[in-house]
Amino acid sequence: MLLTLEKRLREALSDHVRSRYGVRAEPVIELPRQPAHGDLATPVCFVLARHLRRAPRLIAAEIADELPPVEGIRSVEAAGAGYLNVRFDRAAYAVAVLTGTERIQARRRGKVIVEHTNINPNKAAHIGHLRNAVLGDTLVRMLRMLGRSVEVQNYIDNTGVQVADVVAGFHFLRGLGPEEVGSLAADPEVRFDYLCWDLYADISRRFAAEDPEALAWRARTLQALESGAGELARLGAVVADSIVQCHLRTMFRIGVTYDVLPRESEILKFRFWSSAFALLKDGGILRRVEDGRNAGCWVMPSELFGSPSESDEAAPESGEASKYDADKVIVRSNGTVTYVGKDIAYQMWKFGLLEGRDFQYRPLSGAEGGGGWMSCPSGGSEEAPRFGSGDTVYNVIDVRQAYLQDVVRSSLEALGFERQARRSVHFAYEMVALSPLCCAELGIELAAAERAKPYVEVSGRKGLGVKADDLIDRLIETALDEVRSRHAELGEEECRAIAEQIAIGALRFFMLRFTRNTVIAFDFREALAFEGETGPYVQYAAVRALNILRKHAAARGGKDADPPSATALGRQLEDERLWQLVRAVSLSHWAVARAAEAGEPAQVARSAFQAAQAFNNFYHQTHILNEKDPERQSVLLSMVRLALNELTRLMEVMGMPVPERM
Repeated sequence: MLLTLEKRLREALSDHVRSRYGVRAEPVIELPRQPAHGDLATPVCFVLARHLRRAPRLIAAEIADELPPVEGIRSVEAAGAGYLNVRFDRAAYAVAVLTGTERIQARRRGKVIVEHTNINPNKAAHIGHLRNAVLGDTLVRMLRMLGRSVEVQNYIDNTGVQVADVVAGFHFLRGLGPEEVGSLAADPEVRFDYLCWDLYADISRRFAAEDPEALAWRARTLQALESGAGELARLGAVVADSIVQCHLRTMFRIGVTYDVLPRESEILKFRFWSSAFALLKDGGILRRVEDGRNAGCWVMPSELFGSPSESDEAAPESGEASKYDADKVIVRSNGTVTYVGKDIAYQMWKFGLLEGRDFQYRPLSGAEGGGGWMSCPSGGSEEAPRFGSGDTVYNVIDVRQAYLQDVVRSSLEALGFERQARRSVHFAYEMVALSPLCCAELGIELAAAERAKPYVEVSGRKGLGVKADDLIDRLIETALDEVRSRHAELGEEECRAIAEQIAIGALRFFMLRFTRNTVIAFDFREALAFEGETGPYVQYAAVRALNILRKHAAARGGKDADPPSATALGRQLEDERLWQLVRAVSLSHWAVARAAEAGEPAQVARSAFQAAQAFNNFYHQTHILNEKDPERQSVLLSMVRLALNELTRLMEVMGMPVPERM
């Protein structure tokens, strides 16, 4: 309802200002920090003062006196040095939010593509991947709540360096072929993604030491994976496909699914890169180097995209002499394409810029697939939806990849696809680290210097990190102890189901409560606390509301509370305390719209916490079930229902379950 009133107010002000003063203005509408200042406010008169050369206060008084009536708004008042404060028709507002009549119309049409998770299929997912997936999934949920059509993609780099390293480890270090590795992957007693985690750390030590033999293994394996032929390629397919299934199971545990998983191998097979390469070459974006360290390579000149900052980090590329080249290598001298080249082709496909090029698709297998699809080399289903051809593309990738994302965006711009370049959004975020206490609880030994740090960085290549499933399991076990202590009457199965909901809610809220540019130091105790700005605190407020409604219905023989009339709401909401509760817990659509506009899911988490806090304060100060006045009790119960509905909506956007009890 708040979004509707904001829109009505903005349109009324714009029309009035244009007709009264001959000025076109797009008023900024704000939520006042102080309840005494009303329900909405606007500083538009300060903007008008510069055009009209008059005091903002005088303009505000004129507008407050002359503005035509706006449906749902009781009054507009001049305040302070020139603000306009707005007060709602409380009964009409309450009826609207209680009945859920507000329907959001998308401000922009066209498909939005959100690409997230994107874990290299070479080892188990880790804690940093959870932040990516939670941010990406929450962005999807936000956009869908706002009426946007969203396609969720999870790009699978199954021919890249990281997969090649594990394949080389199996083949050259362990002497295992596709059949033996396939048997390991199929063995229910073997955690295949964990096995690959250790193997990746082992062979990475050989590469770190610049072992010539190991580097030759990597180069040979990379070429085999890109060609798609031979035993190494078959082994690569076994490793990557098996690890993808592990990742899907892990992400399904936290409520994350995908519409489509495009694979890098099909980008090569279906000649996406060939089409992109022709466009880049014909457009003069790429040039072939004839001498020097990049002799034989096709490069993109650095003037097109600038230089990387110190925080940018590209994954190591075989055969490149340094972390960065002044001109970015797109095709190596041996003819293989760097992953940024494949990313350019992929981004062009996402915008529908590769005419006549598309994947073939097969359904994802298992419940973890969530009804999604995966690209395949042949035999695709005719029932597959049409993917790609987006209007806007969000790439959820950590901040260290900013340089390479800029290369991708700049390539579109250089080719003349300026609109697509503007709508290529790098949804960046900082890393996830561990608190020293968290490391101790996980059995990770730290040196004294590391224990003194505020957080400890993790490294997959060094094998130092927290596997996502281990973290989730630990959260569940910790939550289970708490549930058992609170509910001795419940059976083990029910206790575990509640613990899983608390753990997932705690994890997702913790990953969201920090702004994207903040390094997260994960801490078990902080994440699972029932007090403070945590997921369990928000969940507990919803469970508390649910319990009140359940008890009232039980006292009435299972019948829900009767809704109050508009007249009753109008009378009771003259109580400022009740009105401020309605305002505090009815901001879900507003909060999501503002968070999407700012590209900051942390705003949704903050709004959920504030709503939970407002409801908990109301609960402690109000005797709801013992209220003697039927009209007032009816209104109080409607406040409880509103809080439950709004908290549930915000938690759905954040992917947090609502437990039956806590």
